[in-house]
Amino acid sequence: MKASDLFLRALEEEGVEYIFGVPGEENADLMISLLDSNIEFIITRHEQGAAFMADLYGRMTGKPGVCLGTLGPGATNLTTGVGNAHFDRSPVVVITGQASTHRLHKESHQNMDVVEMFKPITKWGTTIRQAENIPEVIHKAFKLAQMEKPGACHIEFPEDIAKVDVSGRPISADPYKFRRAAPDYKAINRAIECLDSAKTPIVLVGNGCIRKRASKQLKRFVDKTGIMVVHTFMGKGVIDDRDPLSLLTAGLGSRDHIIEAFEKADVVFAIGYDLIEWPPDRWNIGMRKKIVHIDFEPAEVDNDYRCKVEVVADIASSLWEINEKLTDKYQFDNSAIAHLRDHMLYELGLQEYASAKHKDIDEKAVAASSSEDYPVKPQRILRDLREILRDDDILISDVGAHKMWVARHFPTYTANSCIISNGFCSMGIAVPGAIATKMLFPEKNVVGLCGDGGFMMNVQELATAAQYKIPAVFLIWEDGGFGLIQWKQETAFRRNSQVKFDNPDFIKLAESFGCLGIMVKSAVHFKDAMNEAFAQTDKPSVVVVPVDYSENNRLTERLGKLIAH
Repeated sequence: MKASDLFLRALEEEGVEYIFGVPGEENADLMISLLDSNIEFIITRHEQGAAFMADLYGRMTGKPGVCLGTLGPGATNLTTGVGNAHFDRSPVVVITGQASTHRLHKESHQNMDVVEMFKPITKWGTTIRQAENIPEVIHKAFKLAQMEKPGACHIEFPEDIAKVDVSGRPISADPYKFRRAAPDYKAINRAIECLDSAKTPIVLVGNGCIRKRASKQLKRFVDKTGIMVVHTFMGKGVIDDRDPLSLLTAGLGSRDHIIEAFEKADVVFAIGYDLIEWPPDRWNIGMRKKIVHIDFEPAEVDNDYRCKVEVVADIASSLWEINEKLTDKYQFDNSAIAHLRDHMLYELGLQEYASAKHKDIDEKAVAASSSEDYPVKPQRILRDLREILRDDDILISDVGAHKMWVARHFPTYTANSCIISNGFCSMGIAVPGAIATKMLFPEKNVVGLCGDGGFMMNVQELATAAQYKIPAVFLIWEDGGFGLIQWKQETAFRRNSQVKFDNPDFIKLAESFGCLGIMVKSAVHFKDAMNEAFAQTDKPSVVVVPVDYSENNRLTERLGKLIAH
């Protein structure tokens, strides 16, 4: 068979369902071989969109998503999405075409060292120079992409190699799951010893618990001990935020109720926590702390992350070992920090999950979640959105001011139902990400929440959603500017610079792509607008809501003065 045929057979053996990408001259043989493959090619309008779709495929399934581009500009266009997948620990295999090997040694048309370019944002990459090596290269890329910590791998496929005749067969992708070594018993015992001396322990949960579905054993651990749990942006949903032991989400960058909890903590169990998510100098404050690191890999070296114990193994297995050794003597009184949860719940408009109303609740903060002001308060949008979404419906947040509000004001009830990019943290992820997610879960409501700045960065993928009749819902918070940058500038300098821009008519733009377009006319109209969008079965929807971002500075001022105890 042709080498490009063998390449496709090897991808099929790895269980690839979709390839997201843009065809080009140098990957033409591969595209023709696709005609005889059961893999579906999803044509995107930009390679960056393809990489983001592969990212969300990998993030939601645990299997590598696959994206494809050609050489030169096709490859450079992929880099942002690939970098995002890599730093957010999402398994992805990126394939690029390349010029004939006969001209790679010299200056020639569109020729550049793509493998070298991808090195900082991939775990591994190589060029296929011998067609016989295709099965090994593909199997290695998929294996490495999935291994902890997962990330991106890159395969470059020169056009002349793709054309040659080759004999061979794919390497069988054994469905047996890779097993990690059991945790060291001495490390387990030392972790429990840290509990012996603890008075106000706390659990910090990160993205690693999402990836490997550690919720069950984590829930067992906190129930046995009564220790309260704080989630990072990328750990949302590991413990249901309705659970009395959830302290919701940390990482806003300002003093908050959760920061007070960390100030009081003497032992921190950092479980599946990645320093890329939330720097330790933000939470390792106040009382001197013992840190227990439980993760797939040893702890990163950081002056503010000096671990007393490192339990390096499968997270769920490590927690199981600890749970088996716990007795009633490890049940902690969390009253010193539990009241902080009530402050957050009242502010989110979720008083029904609070234990009791406190006299020092900030009524102005509480009022915003039910305000009928227009433009609409961020708190009101997210409260209403949470009420109409089912527990396992999925919200994909882009990067911008809205991301901070989603992290703080959107309680999450199941793992992987609120996706926030906070490793590479790239704008533009929500539109293509919501498309891929809706393809995977057509039975769920999927919302790609964007600012107007982030929406325009990959607006062309509306055409992809319309072409494939994918009824994802894209929710735009419109304020005519880069809201997060303005927020940070005004916090630091008390003024802003070059953050405002003009928008197109988003409704006409959506309709021109073949989407349903809805402008929210009032705070009370928002729910009806979203329900109309969710009712679509064969077309995407764009819902635009003017947002009152004056709440950004009000929140900063309130948190700066915060004393919750």
